[in-house]
Amino acid sequence: MPEGKLILTFVPSLVSLLLAREKSKGAPLTQQEVLEIREKATVVALPEDVGVEVATGRGYRDIDADHCWEEWQRARLDLLG
Repeated sequence: MPEGKLILTFVPSLVSLLLAREKSKGAPLTQQEVLEIREKATVVALPEDVGVEVATGRGYRDIDADHCWEEWQRARLDLLG
């Protein structure tokens, strides 16, 4: 049976982990902190259809792990405004 495409999905979402950490720190996260959080976060490989379902169920788009620093800088402005 052919394997379908897998999507790496952070559980909980990476953006929620970063938001919680920044709130608890009380100051902006550094680039090194963001990368460390990403590296220590739980990631699961889900079939593409399930990954899309999880993302839809969350009601928001998670940030891309490969560009987490740049995307976090934009997301934090919206979330912490």
